[in-house]
Order: sequence, then C-alpha cells, then structure tokens
Amino acid sequence: MDAIGKANTVKRLGFFERYLTIWVVLCMVFGIVLGKILPGLTVAVRSLELGEGSQVNGPIAVLIWLMITPMMMKVDFGSIRNVGKRPGGLIVTLIVNWIVKPFSMAALAWLFFKVIFAAFLSPSEADQYIAGCIILAAAPCTAMVFVWSHLTDGDPAYTLVQVSVNDLIMLVLFVPIIQFLVSGASALTVPFQVLIVSVVVFIVVPLVAGTLLRLFFIRSRGKDWLENSLLPHFAPVTIAALLATLTLIFAFQADNITARPLHVFLIAVPILLQVYFNASLTYGLMRLVGAEHNVAAPGALIGASNFFELAVATAIALFGPESGAALATVVGVLVEVPVMLSVCAACNRTKHWFPKQALQV
Repeated sequence: MDAIGKANTVKRLGFFERYLTIWVVLCMVFGIVLGKILPGLTVAVRSLELGEGSQVNGPIAVLIWLMITPMMMKVDFGSIRNVGKRPGGLIVTLIVNWIVKPFSMAALAWLFFKVIFAAFLSPSEADQYIAGCIILAAAPCTAMVFVWSHLTDGDPAYTLVQVSVNDLIMLVLFVPIIQFLVSGASALTVPFQVLIVSVVVFIVVPLVAGTLLRLFFIRSRGKDWLENSLLPHFAPVTIAALLATLTLIFAFQADNITARPLHVFLIAVPILLQVYFNASLTYGLMRLVGAEHNVAAPGALIGASNFFELAVATAIALFGPESGAALATVVGVLVEVPVMLSVCAACNRTKHWFPKQALQV
C-alpha cells in the first residue's frame, strides 16, 4: 500500500526522461558527425571486442551494463510467488509478448520490406531490416517499463512480477525465437553461438549482478534505503550510458544513415504499426479478462515496448555495428519514447473502462 501511494503521488518524468526523444536526436546528430569527421577513431572504438571474434563491442557492453544493472536491482524476483492472486494480467502479457508480438512483427516486416517497400530496397537490405525488427520485437521491455508503469498509476509490485517473469522467459526463448524467425522471414542465418554470447553478456551478466547487489544492499542497509536513497542516484548514470551508447551506435552507422535517410522512415512504419497493434491487443484482452487498470496499463505498455538496449546490442553482435539490422533497432529506439508516451496518455484517458482496482498484489 505504501509503495503504491508513493508511486501515485508524483507522476512526472525526470528532466532527462521527459526530453529523452530530444537527447536521442542530438545523440544521433552528434554520432553521425563524429563518425564522419573522425572515422579513424570510430573504427578503433568499433574494433574493441570482448574477446577475439566475439563480435560484442567492449565499450557498448560496459555502457549497457551501466544501463541495465540498476534496473535489474529494482526487480524483486521474490514477488513472483504472489502472482497467483491475480494471474490473468500476467497470462495476457506473456501470450502477447511471446506468441503474438515476435510473429506479428516478422509478418509486418516481411510485408513492408519485401512487398510494399520492395521498390525502394535491395533484397539484402530488406533481409537486414526484417532481422532487426524481429530482434527488436523478441525482447520485451525491462528498463523503461518502470517509467511507463509509474505514469499510468500501475501497481508497482505487479509490474515487477511481469518484468521478472519476462526476464526469466527471455533467457530461454530469446535465442530460439530469433533464430527461427530470422531464418524463416529472410535469407539470413543467425549464428547460434554469437547470439548465445550476446544473451549472456547483455541479460545474464546484468541480471545476476543486479540481483546480487540488491540482496547485498538490502541485507546491509535495508530495502527502503536501496529503493529510496541509492537507486534514484543511478538515474543520471543510466541515461548518460544510454545516450553514450546511442552516440557510438550512430557513429558506427554514420555512413549507412547519411547514404539512406529514406530508409529510416521506411523502417519506422512497421515498427509503429506493431507497437500500437500490440498495445491495443493487450489492453483489450486485459479488459476482457477483468484485470484492474493498474495491471492492464503496465501490461499493455510491456506488450508494446521493447528491450531496445538488448536488441541494439544483439543486432550489433550478430550483424555488425554498421549493419541494416542494427539500423532497424536504432530506429526502434528513436520512435519508442514518443510512441510510448502516447500509449500512456491513452491508458490514462480510458481508466474508467476497467473495474475498480484493488490495492493488493
């Protein structure tokens, strides 16, 4: 009850989060300029890998650890045992995330890049963009979903459950889903070993680190100190790491972006359609099963948003920082924040559609 009360008292994004779209655009511009005027430096940074032949960029890996680990420290995996009291919302979220979402994205990407936009793209470009969109859709949101949940008065404990279960499932299904769909929807073959390495580096490492740090700080200083004193100080670090990551990605992609600006728009179309489709589907199913609004809204937002940190990293690890697949995941980052804010606004306006929400998990 106290946690929910605190979550409901303030419903504003912080300064950096509120203008995240602007910062992303500035990072895009700065990264492109950096890649163009300092190509030697860009190549040198891009060549720093975590192990020879791993295809995992070292600086980006460190930055993503800084991004994700504080978010993992917020996740209380012990909350999973309470989900049985209201399982409907979680079931809907899992169905959309792991059955509908990746397959619908694969279908939309194939339709747009192989059929509707075929005149503007070469077959290899279409394959790369399909792969990037699939990777983006196969990773449910972990980090920013806490912000979206907060803006819609979401039940914080239930949101933790949804995120926790998705993280655990991601460890098992992320690799086979991507391998199956990318191979089926395009002419590309996903190297299984590289994908496994990217999952270990970008999910397992921060997940284990965040969980261990959470346990350590709770035992040494208490849960209240961790959540109300320590974790808020990580917010600037997380945003700074995100922006630095995007700067590097756009620097690596400078030639691709400047050579094909039209493609950025073309890639955004199926991503936008997929986000709104999955948000609407999840929200409608939540109402159908009788979920309260404070469960339905975060569920719809999780179903619509993506774990873009992992998606970008995986695309880079699989196909290279300058690839079309990486470009597609970067476009996903660029459009996600304003789109998700619009979904939050829609959820808040339709709160009366749902039964009176309970305040217990």
